Amino acid sequence: MKVVVIIPAAGLGTRMGTQPGAKNKKTTPAKQFAALGGTPILIHTLRKFAASSAVAEICVALRKNEISGFHNLIQSEGKEILRKKLDLVEGGEHRQQSVSRALASVSAAPDDIVLVHDAVRPFVTEEIIQDVIQAAKKYGAAIAAMPAVDTIKQVERTSQGALITATISRERVVLAQTPQGFR
Repeated sequence: MKVVVIIPAAGLGTRMGTQPGAKNKKTTPAKQFAALGGTPILIHTLRKFAASSAVAEICVALRKNEISGFHNLIQSEGKEILRKKLDLVEGGEHRQQSVSRALASVSAAPDDIVLVHDAVRPFVTEEIIQDVIQAAKKYGAAIAAMPAVDTIKQVERTSQGALITATISRERVVLAQTPQGFR
């Protein structure tokens, strides 16, 4: 059994908004390339999986025009990542398309585990990675999740706003995180 990690990183990060000092969105780097301690967030994320003894391969889905530059960045700032088999593939316009394209490039046996992890979640721990792998082995699929601590309301959206229709018990709700894993 091997573990393959897919990192969809082709997104524009539009929910993050324009970064301070950017003249316009066209010059704003996508959030996965924003610096954290002087290093792109994506490099930090990849280092976590490269450091895991359970992970055999990593596949990163990027925009076509970013693949060559990212390969050079890995060569200069992320050589430890190259200790794992690393594939860079062209992602899609949406996360689902990027994951699909990465999956199509992966060779996996029925008992192998695939983890999908967001490019901009660099604080994943080895314990979380291992827990998701073990749960995916046992149940066929698993996600990392956090318990909901806020009050959750179900609403009906109208032209005037949202009308609360129910309060959902937070004991029955979790906030999905990544990695998400499956056989």
